Amino acid sequence: MKSTIAFLPGDGIGPEVLAEARRVLETIGSQVGQSFEIVEGAIGGVAIDKYDAPLPQPTVELCKRSKAVLLGAVGDRRYDQLPAAKKPERGLLELRKLLGNFANLRPIIVYDPLAEASTLRPDVIRGVDLVFVRELLGGIYFGSPRSRDSERAVDTEVYTADEVRRVTRIAFSLARSRRKRLTSVDKANVLETSMLWRQTVVEVGRDFPDVALDHLYVDNCAMQLMLKPKYFDVVLTNNMFGDILSDEAAVLTGSLGMLPSASIGGAIGLYEPVHGSAPDIAGSGKANPIGAIASVGMMLEYSFQLPDAGARVHSAIAKALEKGCRTQDLSAQGALSTRQMGETICGLL
Repeated sequence: MKSTIAFLPGDGIGPEVLAEARRVLETIGSQVGQSFEIVEGAIGGVAIDKYDAPLPQPTVELCKRSKAVLLGAVGDRRYDQLPAAKKPERGLLELRKLLGNFANLRPIIVYDPLAEASTLRPDVIRGVDLVFVRELLGGIYFGSPRSRDSERAVDTEVYTADEVRRVTRIAFSLARSRRKRLTSVDKANVLETSMLWRQTVVEVGRDFPDVALDHLYVDNCAMQLMLKPKYFDVVLTNNMFGDILSDEAAVLTGSLGMLPSASIGGAIGLYEPVHGSAPDIAGSGKANPIGAIASVGMMLEYSFQLPDAGARVHSAIAKALEKGCRTQDLSAQGALSTRQMGETICGLL
């Protein structure tokens, strides 16, 4: 029986990078004997144009009957004047809520051939291998009340102990399978939500005595990521801090286009590159598809329980980089197009 994958290209460069992710998915599927029914749906700006909603009902129904969701990107400046509830980005927030995926995993791996691509010294970043675990369904992005007029705006940060407990358990379990170090990030010297966060993380940590736990304030963490990135193993953060810090950490890898993500915790996983829709380069063939392709590797591992297949995808990416293959964000000279990079990785599979 074929497993259904909801395929949501979205806006900007989303369709371009997802086309290469699909190529890789179909290639690896044929090699491991796994059949996929890939069904396309609309989200973001393209959904607003077609359905007048960033997450229309047909897409909701498609995602609910799928084994996993693969997303490109959402967002376009054309919709900047719309109310917040109607903007393309709201479709992504609502999709995460629909699927119940409260934990977002964002691996930051510095491939050795790209140690020179970062703005930091190679000796600082070579060997970096860390994972952000970002709480995804609470915090300021979902808090109420939320309001704005011409003179005053309000956003509300809300967390419950249960919301913190469930994402913390995922982070500790992941750390236990890696180098057994968990760094929890908060602002407990100022924010009530962070005080609850730290208290709850400490409580959960008692069930994982083999994992070393430490705490960093978010501003210090931002600095240490640049100074001593090899110190980190698993980094646990709230929704907003995780959004900001994981994008900052893209500097370590050389490009935001390298970063994949997996949103888990619900029955249906959501997989997407970390980068945005980049409308300024849409259609030019300049986008880096590696983040989207690596997201396929994570999907194979977490939603289809095919860790070996996922590892083969990541290995093919590493081999392409070792051969000197680069998209324009990584090297201005001799850069491959989006499609060429996808074809190269498929060939190495």
